[in-house]
Amino acid sequence: MNRSEPFVITVSREIGSGGRSVAQMLAARLQVRFSDKYLVNSLVEKFHLSVPEIERIKGEKKNWLAGLIDMVAPIPNSGAFIGFEQRLGEDWNRRVSSEDVFKAECEILRELASEGSCVVAGRTGFYVLRDFPNRLDVFIRAPRADRVQHVMRKQGIDAEQAGEIIDSVDESRENYVKQYTGRSRYDLRNYDLVINMDGITEEEAVDLILQYIR
Repeated sequence: MNRSEPFVITVSREIGSGGRSVAQMLAARLQVRFSDKYLVNSLVEKFHLSVPEIERIKGEKKNWLAGLIDMVAPIPNSGAFIGFEQRLGEDWNRRVSSEDVFKAECEILRELASEGSCVVAGRTGFYVLRDFPNRLDVFIRAPRADRVQHVMRKQGIDAEQAGEIIDSVDESRENYVKQYTGRSRYDLRNYDLVINMDGITEEEAVDLILQYIR
């Protein structure tokens, strides 16, 4: 990766690994845009959904967009809604395809990459931006015990609850990636650099990435 030209660094990570913080710190050190919050906010604006709703729907194995349509424009009960609301529901059911949200993510990521250097946290960036010429793909992982402790601290919950969240999010993200990329996010061939956070801090992980680039 050549830092003298526009570049993209994608950071995929396990929940509780500290990978999002690593990506954010890396963007700050490189003085480039960090995409995660921008991307999610753009999706929320586009589909008028909360972040938890988007994440929950994306993780379903079945056609999760059906749930999205139900929330954005539910089919009205008999006689409950007429006029504009009914036309809106009919319009969404007619026009929205099963890949709309994924396509929106792709569009936003590619737009970000074309505008200048950036760090992308998650969002299948390793796949969506695979044809971008000046790119580095990173995966951040950590031992399960460390991940549990991290989630416990962040959310103020016990170990059992943290473990359940980790299992649920891992499955959800893997389902989403497989459905729209045909790959497993755990296939290390997707990445140029894999960092195990066992025994290192987030700042040290950023240093490792910068050393790798140099």
